[in-house]
Amino acid sequence: MIKAGIAGATGYTGIELVQLLHRHPQAALHWITSVNSAGKPLSEVHAVPWNYPLITLEEAYARAAEVDVVFLCLPHGQSITAARTFAAAGIAVIDLSADFRLQSAEAYRRWYGLEHTAPELLPSFVYGLCEVNREKLRTARLIAVPGCYPTTVNLGLYPLAKAGWLGDRVIIDSKSGVSGAGRTAKQPYMFVEANENMTPYAIGYRHRHIAEMELVLNGAAPGGACHFTFSPHLLPASRGILSTMYVRAPDGVTEPRYATCTARPTPANPLSTCCRPASRRRCVTRCIPTGAPSASPRMILAIRPAGISSSWQLRIICLKAPAARPCSA
Repeated sequence: MIKAGIAGATGYTGIELVQLLHRHPQAALHWITSVNSAGKPLSEVHAVPWNYPLITLEEAYARAAEVDVVFLCLPHGQSITAARTFAAAGIAVIDLSADFRLQSAEAYRRWYGLEHTAPELLPSFVYGLCEVNREKLRTARLIAVPGCYPTTVNLGLYPLAKAGWLGDRVIIDSKSGVSGAGRTAKQPYMFVEANENMTPYAIGYRHRHIAEMELVLNGAAPGGACHFTFSPHLLPASRGILSTMYVRAPDGVTEPRYATCTARPTPANPLSTCCRPASRRRCVTRCIPTGAPSASPRMILAIRPAGISSSWQLRIICLKAPAARPCSA
């Protein structure tokens, strides 16, 4: 049984983790923290039937020995001290913020406008995209969970990056549900502002998640010089992301060739790099024939000719996940 703690359990990622770990047959929650609701049971903050007591982060530091792993669901900039403290105590750390996703303090300062106060820990964190770093993650003690937009983009484009098919420019159009912005009340996320509306923001080369796309895709591509134009939009939905990526692939990259590559992963196939072993797990990507309607799994990569020579449209669809059912516990 893995003993777990959650720092920041009342945000959207935190409450998702509570529900996942509560149901997990090999995990036990020993404590959860909250900044604004410490001293209350979780059931007073969220509509769940569990009375886990919410404690402060300082109390969690004192009880670090009770757990094997800590999930940090804290805002950007606030995970650094917590990660250092728990890591020094020998506790495995899984950080859901952006504080340890990038490889250098300079990159963190460039994209997040903050000074990184634990740069010595950055090389020790493994970027937690399982399909890319699966073997490293098996033994990792410090894990940085990828951002939401980069997960959809990197899963869709990583096979093409490995094969050298990205070219020098990728255009990404993404749409995210409102919960992606977190639980803090801000005017753009109010019902009247977001409902029946779709709002672009941080258009071009401004959104901080571009850093993770460059890290993974340029790190995998021969030459690694692809430029990303990223256009995120706020969608009037609770959750989910739709990302459509436009790539100008080299001549000779055809739909049948891509479909053959993703049909059955083999060690010699460059496009099998995102696919798990066929004997036990399903491939992450799936090719949809031109003109066919999109199917409805939770995540699917569709690759279609875009009507221009050597140009392809890739669409990664993360459909709305079913609502959690806490009462089933």
